[in-house]
Amino acid sequence: MVTCRMLGHRFRFRSEGRTMVWECERGCGAGGTKTYPTADRAARYATAFDRDDSESLGRRAPLIGLLPLRLWRKFNDRS
Repeated sequence: MVTCRMLGHRFRFRSEGRTMVWECERGCGAGGTKTYPTADRAARYATAFDRDDSESLGRRAPLIGLLPLRLWRKFNDRS
């Protein structure tokens, strides 16, 4: 898929018993599996990896590179 070649895959993670499964949500067919000793550990890793970091972009932004975004979020949170 052209989008995955240009922007990279957008993997989504889930657990199925002791197995963690990941697939590209764009439908290009990329993905894989990994088996863990317990179902709890597989679920914990799948939850940790399946985060979408776009909502916290301004909070964890590098100090200089994304300074305008950091300032915008600071002033936006006050109002």
